[in-house]
Amino acid sequence: MIRGRTPTNYASAPVARGNDMYDDILLPFDGSDGAAAVLSHAADLARFADATVHVLFVADTSRDSVTVIDGETVDALAQKGETVVTEAAETLAAAGVDHETDVVQGNPAPAIVEYAERAAHDLVVMPTQGREGVSRYLLGSVSEKVVRLSSVPVLTARMRPDELLTFPYEDVLIPTDGSPAATDAVEHGLRLAASLDATVHGVSVVDESTFGPDDHVLSAGREAVAEDALDDLAAAATEHGVSTVERHVERGAPVEAIVDQIRTNGAHAVVMGTTGRRGTERVLLGSVAEQTVRSAPVPVVTVRGGE
Repeated sequence: MIRGRTPTNYASAPVARGNDMYDDILLPFDGSDGAAAVLSHAADLARFADATVHVLFVADTSRDSVTVIDGETVDALAQKGETVVTEAAETLAAAGVDHETDVVQGNPAPAIVEYAERAAHDLVVMPTQGREGVSRYLLGSVSEKVVRLSSVPVLTARMRPDELLTFPYEDVLIPTDGSPAATDAVEHGLRLAASLDATVHGVSVVDESTFGPDDHVLSAGREAVAEDALDDLAAAATEHGVSTVERHVERGAPVEAIVDQIRTNGAHAVVMGTTGRRGTERVLLGSVAEQTVRSAPVPVVTVRGGE
């Protein structure tokens, strides 16, 4: 252990047992094929947690959707939204899931974030396009902006053919570096794993791009920090009643290492921290969390942690 280090106290919050992880799940929904798959996944999660799914359609005010029909001025996009949320409600009702619907107008990403925070939802579930080339590294999708801005945890799933939507999650991957940004995500991931009786795969990545290949002293120090972060995770997992924890220290680019670990361990979900930032300067490459959201072939739950 590093001298003078204070272990992170992940277990200070009440331990979740049973199906009490989520009570209210917000599902921004536009009726697309990929969104329909995520709707089904949200229904599975809600049934497990005995939660209510709040289906939200945001009529984008940046688009000119006002028209005149039979002499009456109507917002065609808002009108479409009513149809979309009604169809989603029918699907949820058939699945036996409690639900509510709403249509609002606004800029989609900020509107979703404000809605979730104002109503104190426990989780936002939404699809993202996933990465399809270098151009996807620019401004990002609405989902990525929500990941960046939201103080409420966000579960994203890519609308891609290789996306694996399995529930219940039997293996949960939790990346950690021991930082304040990771603390809340570790807590959330352990609570989720405990409620599902899932195996936790803790992974800490030594990013070798930040030092030279011959810098053995710095490399050893970074590896010690990674091991410490996993020590904290393992200790907290015991407090939460997680019976199986596997530890992985990896070297390389963080996103690539995380995706490799998903495939190697057959993880069904990732829970990880994001610092978030409410300014405009975070619109370029994005954080490790945002890049993982684009790349991971399983749902990613991002939890906004210490700034």
